[in-house]
This record gives sequence, C-alpha cells and structure tokens, in this order.
Amino acid sequence: MNLENIIQTQTSFVNLDFLAKQVVEGFISGIHKSPFHGFSAEFAEHKIYNSGESTKHIDWKLFAKTDKLYTKRYDDETNLRCHFILDNSSSMHYPKLKDQNIENFNKIGFSALAIACLMHLLKKQRDAVGLSIYNENYEFYAPEKGSNRHHAMLLEELQNSILYSKEKKKTETYEILHEIAQNLHKRSLVVLFSDMLLNTNHSDKMFEALQHLKHNKHQVILFHTLDYDKEVNFDFSNVPQRFIDVETKNYIDLYAENAKENYNRYMEGFIKELKLQCAQYKIKYKAIDINKGFNEIMTEFLVERKKH
Repeated sequence: MNLENIIQTQTSFVNLDFLAKQVVEGFISGIHKSPFHGFSAEFAEHKIYNSGESTKHIDWKLFAKTDKLYTKRYDDETNLRCHFILDNSSSMHYPKLKDQNIENFNKIGFSALAIACLMHLLKKQRDAVGLSIYNENYEFYAPEKGSNRHHAMLLEELQNSILYSKEKKKTETYEILHEIAQNLHKRSLVVLFSDMLLNTNHSDKMFEALQHLKHNKHQVILFHTLDYDKEVNFDFSNVPQRFIDVETKNYIDLYAENAKENYNRYMEGFIKELKLQCAQYKIKYKAIDINKGFNEIMTEFLVERKKH
C-alpha cells in the first residue's frame, strides 16, 4: 500500500472507536422494540429484583416505566470473558480499496469495525475483552481485560490491521487457532471473523482446531465474512478479465459468464459444508455479507451472549 492510499484510509478511519459508537448508538436506539429487554437505553444490564435483596441498586426509572422492579448489574457481578480472533490474511483485504468509509468496506475493514462495535457493547457491560490477530504468523495477542487503556490498545491494533495491507500473506488458519486455544485458559466466548478461504485439503484440520477451542468449554461463534456480490454471486461484467489469487498470485484469464454457474455451485457447496461441520462441532455459524451493515452481527452476538 503506498503512502497516498494510507493517508486516504486514515482519513476515513480517523477514529475507529468513534465510528463504532455511532454504529452501536444507531442499533441501541431501537433495542426496546427488540427481544433484548435486559438492556436499558444506556445498555446497562438488569436483573429482576428478588425479595430480600438490597434496594440500593433498584432502577426506579425503569420501575416507573414497567411497574416491575429491576436491579442494575455491576462490574463485580459480570463474569463474561470474550476473545475476538481476526483473520488478517491477504484474502481479507479484498476488495482492494483506495478509500474505506462507513458505507464502503473490504473484508478486513468491515471485520475490524464489527469487532470494535462488539467491544463497545461489552465495555458497557464491563465485560473482559481479548484479541488475537493472525496472518501467516500469530501477529498479535492480548488476554481478556476490561480497562479503558486495554480497550484503547485493542482499537489501535484493529486500526493497524485496516491500514496496512498484508501483501502475499497466506495462512493455514488451523495452526494459528491451535496456538490461540492454548492461550485461552478460562472459559470464554470466542468470536472468529474469517473468510475461511483456506486450502481445501486442510478443511478437516481446520475443524480439529475449532474443536480445540471448544475443548475448554469455550462458546464459539464463527462470523463467515464475505463480499457476497463478488465472492459468492460472482457478479462481474462479462468481458475478458484476469482473476488473481491475492495470496498465491496465481491467475486465470476468462469471461466471468463462462465460469459463473460452476463457481456458484462450488461456493454453495462450500458454505453448506461449513455450516454442517460447524453444527457438528456445536459452533455457531453466521454468514456475513460485508455489504449489509452491522445490525445482524450485533443481534446474533447478543443472543449468544445471553446463553453464556
């Protein structure tokens, strides 16, 4: 990535935390109309008041609205640990963009902002957050903590993953996931953002690694992150084009229309098999289209958080 592109990207992602807060605030504005009645407008978690408990933390404003007694849940009552894993291989930097903004992302930009949004939700709940970033190496690791300084450090690492493209970086994800699993000693909610575009000969090894994450009773969510227009629907103009593998740099010249049917059939089978294997290992699978915003991710995340 040249200096001009870096400057353009920095202009759009000048404050990842600010963008995340904007997205989350828009999501929370409609939360009272959703099934998540356990959250207030400030996203503080509540629990039903039981007779005999201290009345110190009763939310009287909520009582006035609902005629029911709820108490606020504070830091010492919150024990959720969440570890985010971000695939930062070259394929995640597709499509190559000169400028990324709130309405135009590649996969790495979308995933990093999605994690920042979920971190913001967890921060409101005073939950502990950790982060792993990998490409062909285990690039970054931070254990689960809840301090403001810790959150700021994680946001900086997420921002760096957007700004600096990993040219010719490929990875065998399964090897890194085994390493990450070894670092997670306490039961956590583990959230992986990846396009899962790995060597098909290693799919079994990949799920052995995901199973390793389940070994210590971690709850695992896989957000399968793709550009559906291009990578699933193969929506390209029917003129001669060169398609280049961003990791190996191998290429093929063809008319998109000639390959579309076979490509669609392959991707349909690939996604179906991924769903089936995730179900087999009791891993929550969610296909994510980077062109469709963040509400679906946050909703799915809150559903799974409640189960933890």
